[in-house]
Amino acid sequence: MKIKLLVMDVDGTLTDGCIYTGSNGEMMKAFDVKDGYAIKHILPELGIVPAIITGRRSDIVACRARELDIEELYQGVADKSRVLQELAAKYRISLEEVAYIGDDLNDLACMKLCGLTACPQDAVEAVRLCANVVCKRNGGHGAVRELIEGYL
Repeated sequence: MKIKLLVMDVDGTLTDGCIYTGSNGEMMKAFDVKDGYAIKHILPELGIVPAIITGRRSDIVACRARELDIEELYQGVADKSRVLQELAAKYRISLEEVAYIGDDLNDLACMKLCGLTACPQDAVEAVRLCANVVCKRNGGHGAVRELIEGYL
């Protein structure tokens, strides 16, 4: 079945999971430009809609999503699987047509629903065991691009 929607976690997936906090409370995260290129340029060529569902809320993530033309951005989400199901309904697709990439325990419920699941190499063990694809690259270091180029 063709994948029509790619849902991504942020911390530990699109980033390396590190959050840099300055003395004035400012935060920074690092994103891989190769992941960004694949999301912005390759996914549209494949006809796949990108989406982000993340448990944290961050202006940094909103800025990055705008940069990559990701319109489906959901932050501060406690129940990621509910949002995932709403997204599938919005696009009138089955969950079998959804790919999901995440790295931690709060991603498992979504991973159990989707047709294709993936995680970065450095994901927690329970997620690695659940994933159809364990990328060779770590989160924030090209795992998303690896998934896009190799499996979508």
